[in-house]
Amino acid sequence: MVKAHSLLYAIYICLIVSIICGALLYFSNLYNQLNLYYNLQEELYIQNQSVLNFALGNKTIPAEIDKDENSGIEGSFETKIYGLLSLVLAKSYTANDTVSSVHFVGERNIDKNAIYLTNLSKSLFYSGKVKLIGNNQLPSTFIETSYINNSLNKLTAEGKITISESQLPEINPEFKKILQGIKSEKIKLSDVEKPKDSLYYNSFFNITKEISVKSSLGNLIFKGNFILRSEDSIRVKKNTVLEDVILIAPKITFEEGFTGTVQAFASKGIELEEKVTLKYPSVICVYNESPDESKIKIKKGCYITGAVVLFGNSHDLIDKNTIEIDEEGLVFGDLYCTGKLMLKSNVYGSVYTNRFFLKTGASSYENMISDIEINTSKRPEYFISIPLFNTTTTTYGVIKKVL
Repeated sequence: MVKAHSLLYAIYICLIVSIICGALLYFSNLYNQLNLYYNLQEELYIQNQSVLNFALGNKTIPAEIDKDENSGIEGSFETKIYGLLSLVLAKSYTANDTVSSVHFVGERNIDKNAIYLTNLSKSLFYSGKVKLIGNNQLPSTFIETSYINNSLNKLTAEGKITISESQLPEINPEFKKILQGIKSEKIKLSDVEKPKDSLYYNSFFNITKEISVKSSLGNLIFKGNFILRSEDSIRVKKNTVLEDVILIAPKITFEEGFTGTVQAFASKGIELEEKVTLKYPSVICVYNESPDESKIKIKKGCYITGAVVLFGNSHDLIDKNTIEIDEEGLVFGDLYCTGKLMLKSNVYGSVYTNRFFLKTGASSYENMISDIEINTSKRPEYFISIPLFNTTTTTYGVIKKVL
């Protein structure tokens, strides 16, 4: 005869076993669901990358994408212009889930020109140690030596030298359109939602938000799809964080030590104080059609990855429109100047200008370069330049992922 307490123990054991078995079945089912979820996410991400590759292969021209019959995943993309850069917004989706991504993209067009100096004045002169790697289009095929100090003169030139035209290659028309206006939604700073304290964020899937800002911009964080505009001037302090933001004002100044990624457009002048770093892809651009003076001043130790542009003036106003770049810095990308250019930092890319000049303590010299390196070979093939010219190319690539 089985005792009553033994039967009770058996019931307890059966209950515990059933709970354990139920838990195992529950966790097994949960694992299977998680496995299906992560497999779906992986397929969505793979399909999203395929959509991006399709867009690049199709030169970002809108087109329908066939549904993946095996997985049931669909894909689509759209393109937007954001300042001087193009965006590809890609989506891959099923009935219950979506994966989205946004990339800055551009045309692969490796410029082999080191210097393009228009044939408006005398030949190019050099002093000190100068290295020119790439093709050069100059007023004369001979680069002349000048002795303005007691240092050794040494010229290293690799590439073809041909006679230039009297005008620079025409700049991309999109540069002019920026200051004329960009499609956006004007909004007050107080009306912008902040996901975190002092952080302003706007997705590139939304319409661009244009904010009127005060002359001093400090202790704020802006990331994404914003235009910050001032009718007078903007001074960006070093404690400001700007990532992929457009700045528009007559005058723009970046405080010493600032680091960010911006497209800055001005009509009178832009100044970078010492040790400013503008990361890829950044643009500083002055467009001046008036008879007034305009200037881009880049002080000692600044690093710019992208493009530096000054344009708009006629040939008789070359002397009133200048770019001055002090020593110990670097422009990684391209430089375009329809005025005159004083260059004391290296350029890993291409330089286009109507005239060089060099100021020393004693004098000023026309069409003079000294102790610099302009090297197109140090700009790698995967680097996609800011589109200075409206060229036709066959391949597109990703500049930067922003979402």
